[in-house]
Amino acid sequence: MKHYDYLIIGAGLFGATFAYLARQAGKRCLVVDKRSHAGGNAYCEDVDGIHVHQYGAHIFHTNNKEVWQFVNRLADFNRYTNSPIANYKGRLFNLPFNMNTFYQMWGVTTPREAAAKIEAQRQEMAGREPQNLEEQAISLVGRDIYETLIKGYTEKQWGRRCTDLPAFIIRRLPVRLTFDNNYFNDLYQGIPIGGYNVITERLLDGIEVRLGTDFFAHRAELEPLAVKTVYSGAIDAYFDYRLGKLDWRTLRFEHERLEVDDYQGNAVMNFTDSETPYTRVIEHKHFEFGRQPFTVISREYSSEWTAGAEPFYTVNDERNNGLADRYRLLAEKQENVVFGGRLAEYRYYDMDQVIARAMQLWEKEQ
Repeated sequence: MKHYDYLIIGAGLFGATFAYLARQAGKRCLVVDKRSHAGGNAYCEDVDGIHVHQYGAHIFHTNNKEVWQFVNRLADFNRYTNSPIANYKGRLFNLPFNMNTFYQMWGVTTPREAAAKIEAQRQEMAGREPQNLEEQAISLVGRDIYETLIKGYTEKQWGRRCTDLPAFIIRRLPVRLTFDNNYFNDLYQGIPIGGYNVITERLLDGIEVRLGTDFFAHRAELEPLAVKTVYSGAIDAYFDYRLGKLDWRTLRFEHERLEVDDYQGNAVMNFTDSETPYTRVIEHKHFEFGRQPFTVISREYSSEWTAGAEPFYTVNDERNNGLADRYRLLAEKQENVVFGGRLAEYRYYDMDQVIARAMQLWEKEQ
């Protein structure tokens, strides 16, 4: 006899949302996660009132009204707007590329001047088809912006030279000829007041959750408990890497409490030079406009995924995309198993897309 309708592997946003929707429909769910906490990469650690994003900055943004209404039923959101700063060897630039950036770069003050400067620099690639990321970036925004704001950051993020990365990674780069520092164009944006744990707790309220439980170590005893399995872990791991291992990028974080009330004046600062070993510094109190007399920062380092590390980002080159397609074909043939989320689908999803995907896959269950 099955004890549950769904065994859900992973208590991140995908698994928690699917479990919530299933429970609303009267289904019995068991959620397991190998980590000691629920919430996946959106988990926050409360440090004396500062909600520290343990796995990097998470800013909720979406154009999906249904998803926005859904999360607002779970938590109240503040008015936080993501306006990151780029630090290149001590010089500061606004992101995304906008009139503030171009003034800081060249001293231009009008959209016409900025457009002319970019167009002049783009001529370096005139009549040539970009063969790699470096050439693609120069063809879009010119060498000054590429060298200052793209090259070092991208090479740290990917662990490869820009000349060795495919051009399609940056098919386009956002260029705004306005003084608008809002990084996202989405209609809705903010941070849940009290941190993302508020959302996770409400999604999983009343649902049995077993933390510190590795699905693969207990697979033989867990799978028979439920009619269906919902899997949100790495897709290649589910199949014991039978077709080969997918590549991932992983992140490492150094969290530090500082006895100053403000360290950098902004939540997110990207370090775009190649000499600085980390890609960015997050100052968490600014996500919720904190007034604490101390602060907590996190330095973020990018590296190649190895066994035992957490996979964060897909590597969307030809080899990995082809291998992922083959794994997806295997997944489609699995009876009574639902694969969903960034890891299980080997796709880059933002938080709103993860929730929308859980909604979509739940609808298929009806």
